[in-house]
Amino acid sequence: MKDAHFFNEYPYEDVPTHNESIYNKDKNSFAKRIGHVLEQCTRVATAIENNLRQNHFPILLSGDHSSALGTISGIKAAFPALRLGVVWIDAHADLHSPYTSPSGNIHGMPLSAALNDNNLACQINELSSETQHYWEGMGNIGISGPKLLASDLVYFGVRDTEEPEDQQIEKLGIKNYTVHEIRYRGLSVCLQEARQKLASCDLIYVSFDVDSMDCDIISRGTGTPVAKGFDQFEVMAIINAFIETQKVVCIEFVEINPLLDTKGNKMAETAFEVLEEISKNLKKYA
Repeated sequence: MKDAHFFNEYPYEDVPTHNESIYNKDKNSFAKRIGHVLEQCTRVATAIENNLRQNHFPILLSGDHSSALGTISGIKAAFPALRLGVVWIDAHADLHSPYTSPSGNIHGMPLSAALNDNNLACQINELSSETQHYWEGMGNIGISGPKLLASDLVYFGVRDTEEPEDQQIEKLGIKNYTVHEIRYRGLSVCLQEARQKLASCDLIYVSFDVDSMDCDIISRGTGTPVAKGFDQFEVMAIINAFIETQKVVCIEFVEINPLLDTKGNKMAETAFEVLEEISKNLKKYA
């Protein structure tokens, strides 16, 4: 199988996980399993920092999107003086904090922690001192404080948000290139504009959540599938456009769940198509 050959071609690191924590009861209802998530993100950050310091190019294959906080934190730990741009390809904004989240799912919070903005104007939850302690730790992984500016964050495909997130996007002026806008204005036009927006950044991190793709066209093999998304070729074009800037230092793939796939292993196979295609471009610009 060609995917087996691909994964044997490159060295890899298996970061230890806390997968068993899903079976544990959690008292932090506004930030579920936050103690283990903090530990996991710290492990990811350390792995990313070490690999970047060794001049490796990390491609992360992760579970839920909370891992992105560890990745962003690790990049900043490796390059604390450099300005980081983030390309977030996702159906969701992931801008909640424990203060605003109706679900308490931390995979909806990584950018809030990375930006160090809790959106207290939309607060609905009162946190315990324990949750506050852990959440403060989340915001200080790698280096203390914010890891990026809101002006250096660009969304692609976000279409399933909640009111507190919508208010944050408007307040912070975060640009979201929706599927509709891209298809109406043209992908190349939007990509040129987005690259110009991040032109002042020294480094770029690309985070690809597979739910950015259309669940009806591709598959429902992800935790939170959303219709009317991208196809895999649009995702390839988006990621490759930023690789061509030669500023991308890390790419992450998240939220593939074969157990939820009603089309065999279609989501994982499609994500691998994206991985294989962008890898060709990474070699070209290495």
